[in-house]
Amino acid sequence: MPRSDYSIGSPSHNSAADLEAYSVRFVHTLSGAGRILPSDSRWNSIELSFGSLLPQSHPNAYGSVPSRLSKSYDYDLVITDKQHFKRFLYIAISIVLVVLALVLLVLFLPRKHKHDGPSKNLTLAVNQALKFFDAQKSGYYPKTSPVKFRGDSGLQDGNATQAGLLGGFYDSGNNIKFSFPTAYTVTLLSWSMLEYHEKYADIGELDHARDIIRWGSDYLLKLFIPPNATSDPILYSQVGGAKNDTEGGDNDTICWQRPEDMSYVRPVSSCDMAASDLAGEVVAGLSAASLVFKDEKDYAIRLTTAAETLFELAIKEDPTKQGTYTAVDECGGDARAFYNSTSFKDDLVWGGTWLFFATGNPSYLEYASRNFSLALQEERTSERGLFYWNNKLLGSAVLLARLLYFRDLGYPYKDSFASSANMTESVLCSYLSDQSFNRTQGGLILLKPDSWSPLQYAATASFLSKLYSDYLNLLHRTGGVCHDRAFSVKMLQSFSSSQIDYILGDNPMKMSYMVGFGGQYPLQVHHRSASILWDGQKYLCSEGDRWLHSKDPNPNVLLGAMVGGPDKFDHFIDERDKPWFTEPSIASNAGLVAALIAHHDPPQHAVDSGGINLGLDQMGIFEKVHQST
Repeated sequence: MPRSDYSIGSPSHNSAADLEAYSVRFVHTLSGAGRILPSDSRWNSIELSFGSLLPQSHPNAYGSVPSRLSKSYDYDLVITDKQHFKRFLYIAISIVLVVLALVLLVLFLPRKHKHDGPSKNLTLAVNQALKFFDAQKSGYYPKTSPVKFRGDSGLQDGNATQAGLLGGFYDSGNNIKFSFPTAYTVTLLSWSMLEYHEKYADIGELDHARDIIRWGSDYLLKLFIPPNATSDPILYSQVGGAKNDTEGGDNDTICWQRPEDMSYVRPVSSCDMAASDLAGEVVAGLSAASLVFKDEKDYAIRLTTAAETLFELAIKEDPTKQGTYTAVDECGGDARAFYNSTSFKDDLVWGGTWLFFATGNPSYLEYASRNFSLALQEERTSERGLFYWNNKLLGSAVLLARLLYFRDLGYPYKDSFASSANMTESVLCSYLSDQSFNRTQGGLILLKPDSWSPLQYAATASFLSKLYSDYLNLLHRTGGVCHDRAFSVKMLQSFSSSQIDYILGDNPMKMSYMVGFGGQYPLQVHHRSASILWDGQKYLCSEGDRWLHSKDPNPNVLLGAMVGGPDKFDHFIDERDKPWFTEPSIASNAGLVAALIAHHDPPQHAVDSGGINLGLDQMGIFEKVHQST
């Protein structure tokens, strides 16, 4: 990939006078990828001459030689009142102690807006962000769930299909189950688990997160029906929606209704293997989950077997028929208004990369590395720098760079891996540059300025920035390079922390955009279950408007839900009927969970390779990858 594709502007230059005054020589190091790095971009190994800065000593200068005629004086101190003297001593000692206490207080109080590290209760934040997924579960609702305003729902979903489509997650504030963002959610949560499972375990959330991932991966297994003697393969893309509009009946779009109260028929959308993007993402979700559940051998094999079968069918489809699932009405026409897909090669590369990690089969890595440049050509300019449900290219680049750094497989992959690393560093560097992406006055990066819900993009940018900075720390690198400038690990960490801090309340509105966290958070979240009283009564579709347009706070607190967020002026309107501000989604929350766990402090006992305590599992993801690949 030409680096110019991700250029971010010109660096500043020091004047000749500056260089002469300080006599600075920069010492460069060579990275593992064969690139010359200005160590930490002038942050590492520098040689300074301070001769012109320090005062010079001269033999004849005044005060340079002590006088031989030194003088001494004797003073007689007479205490005439011992009581007053004692009082004076007490007062003097008290003043000294008070001053000392104030100095210590100033030194050790946490500084705000420095973004050098997490300043929030991230243990609580991770717990709450995971609970949002408990509130989104469809099917037979677990009795042990921490969310008490939910019950059994969607029990008739997909009854007419071969496997039945019971389970899964409701996407957002509606009651629709979209396969595309569900698969992305499973992949991203699994990725965060594979990298930071030590942190999840240390804060008591390992089993909770595994349960959520399994709820999703169980559902993914139902979405794909392999071919047999009598039928072609099927991939289900959606349950529920607005397809009944033309018939004048109730549906998930018209009805503001709890999922437990749904009584209308919920349509099912299905696709063939031409839905390349959906197939690639489902493959990624199944593959990543298989690594999470590697200790459950039979289940892991089920996941990888389904993933391999689906991937082989998807990449062998006639190239003239390959495309996006939303391009075909029967497959994704109804999803077009919610999750319109604009590319598919990035999803196949993403799926192939994860399938390689899950199986160690080099043919999948060969496919991913060979098609990476084609996916890059397909990427729209407006999608550059984004990692979310519609664009997985940056995620794949980070994973391939990870292979280069920690499991270098050499020829013939090294060049493509190095290209992925260059792209990764160019994008991450662009996050730090005002020339590439604007920010709100409050500091929120605007990666997609013409779209609503900016927090979902900021959360994944925060996750990838923190994750990559951890990679650099493990490599004992102090920074990275991007075209004609460089960045330090500290700069990357400062940016990533700033976005999390913004989401959790350090913003002009003083609003935590994660429900239930902090002293002020959205009260009118655009969400059917949260907005309707949980009182044992069934409410009809026709009664929905009273809840949707109520000016009262939601009767049920949707803990951990990250809403869409503010506009580009940092303004936020907490009104239920304005979903562009107040609606959460599983895909957005997956990015939030990943960013939160990445920023959480590591376990006290955890020491990674090289004696660095990051709480990151450097080699676990490579368990199936062998050097002879």
